[in-house]
Amino acid sequence: MTLWQAYVAAHPEHADETPPVEGFGDSPAMADRLLGWVLDGPKRATAGLVDDFAADNEPVPEVGSHWVVTDGAAIPRAVVRFTDVRIGRLDSVDDRFAWDEGEGDRTRDSWLADHRAFAQRRCVAQGIAIPPEGVDALETVFQRFSVVWPPEHAG
Repeated sequence: MTLWQAYVAAHPEHADETPPVEGFGDSPAMADRLLGWVLDGPKRATAGLVDDFAADNEPVPEVGSHWVVTDGAAIPRAVVRFTDVRIGRLDSVDDRFAWDEGEGDRTRDSWLADHRAFAQRRCVAQGIAIPPEGVDALETVFQRFSVVWPPEHAG
């Protein structure tokens, strides 16, 4: 039984959903590191470029939708459910969101530095045009989530 099937067996009201199945970041090492912070640490938020979702032909997450998170080897390890979704410029991130994302030193300055570099890499990899005002102007999906499966990590 897959991780998603096990979740649906316990929560049949979600049987009609087909969540995306993918890891965090843009490398196996990053996927493993960030997944670890989801399962055993402070990470309860993530962000991605609107254009990146479009380039991958994926819908922007909505509140209540799920995501099956994989590790760096593409093995499903957790199911998360989005509790808050906001779209804004990359530089519209606030202190609370940076803290909730649980990365770096959890400050807005650290978050911006890391995510500017990540956005730049994603734009190059996906062929996304960077606006004249720079990566700060890129439309970004800010997502908060809770871990809902496996049960030992839920809550």
